[in-house]
Amino acid sequence: MSHNKTILTLNSGSSSIKFALFDGAGSSERFLSGLVEYQPGGAVLTTRTPDGVSERTVIEADASSGNSHGQMIRHVLDLLEGYGGGSQIMAVGHRVVLGGPNFRGPVHVNADVIKELEDLIPLAPLHQPPSLVPMRLLFEQKPELMQVACFDSSFHFTIPTVRTRLPLPAELLDGGARVFGAHGLSYDFVARALERQFPEIAHKRVLVAHIGNGASLCALEHGRSVATTMGLTVLDGLMMGTRCGALDPGVVLYLLQQKNLTPQQVQDTLYYKSGLKGVSGLSSDMRVLRENEADENVQLALEMFVERFVQQAGGLIAQMGGVDAIVFTGGIGQHDAVFRRAVCQRFKWLDVHICEDANAAGRPVISQRSGRVMVLVIPADEEETIFRQTKRIIEGSHKR
Repeated sequence: MSHNKTILTLNSGSSSIKFALFDGAGSSERFLSGLVEYQPGGAVLTTRTPDGVSERTVIEADASSGNSHGQMIRHVLDLLEGYGGGSQIMAVGHRVVLGGPNFRGPVHVNADVIKELEDLIPLAPLHQPPSLVPMRLLFEQKPELMQVACFDSSFHFTIPTVRTRLPLPAELLDGGARVFGAHGLSYDFVARALERQFPEIAHKRVLVAHIGNGASLCALEHGRSVATTMGLTVLDGLMMGTRCGALDPGVVLYLLQQKNLTPQQVQDTLYYKSGLKGVSGLSSDMRVLRENEADENVQLALEMFVERFVQQAGGLIAQMGGVDAIVFTGGIGQHDAVFRRAVCQRFKWLDVHICEDANAAGRPVISQRSGRVMVLVIPADEEETIFRQTKRIIEGSHKR
């Protein structure tokens, strides 16, 4: 069956590529979705159709290509163009973590946009480069194909200046440095899902927790971001899989001056060797840590993960003047019932009470009716947000 007009969404990361092929002419119907996960010597491609049929393929990397990420992107594009007897991709929407001070909404990609996003790489060295690979590739090979950049940071431009200004001398901030935040595409989806599914709380005070290998919190009022835990970079805020989260700036000086680490070594430590992985000494994967909870270091890492969450969630709740609902999303937020229970137990003083059976099953509502604060589990769907924003650009309703 041929799908004439489609919109492709790409979430291109350093260790994986998530994609989905949407009906470009109608609703947010997906014809195909998939995930490429890198492994030594290649990758594993898993695709899924709307009726639940999945297919798993091992892709061997071509060592002579010198660019495994670009090679995997090409493989995905070849697969999709041949899908269903031939798919005409009318536009590609890309997830981009950081848009900097100038991109406050989705934007049509051109050479100037790519250059500006390249200049932001030092602020997001883990995420920005892989999202630019497919942009450059498509821009060179298919310059007529519309591409749209959709930014995580755009969602947080509604946060007041008193919460986004960095407490540094003004002359050091003249390049636009400020609190940008992240996971905005996920928070945008959650805000809209609340409108559809839980309109009684959609415009109240909602704390959304996007908890995965990367993690952050967002305070929503009337469906808009008013505070978040990530800052200028994606290192700030919560303790994460391999990232440290909020840290005394003096620690960086300590690593440089006392431990004699180079700036590059400090960067690698803070991005790749800290967080759950660094404290546990074992893994950043919550599933692996749950299997090894008897280990003292693993136990400490899990306790710190909860402690840091409670500390920073309390700050955002105070900024809102209270909370009416808590929403868990992201890989850990959606799937780890033990984490949800541990966090909610610490907020009993707010009249947060969860139903153990509903929490264990990961139901949409996991709070007890007797509790004042509603607690929800909403699966993240950044692809739908990317699709919607890309369609908006196609229809010409949004200009930079």
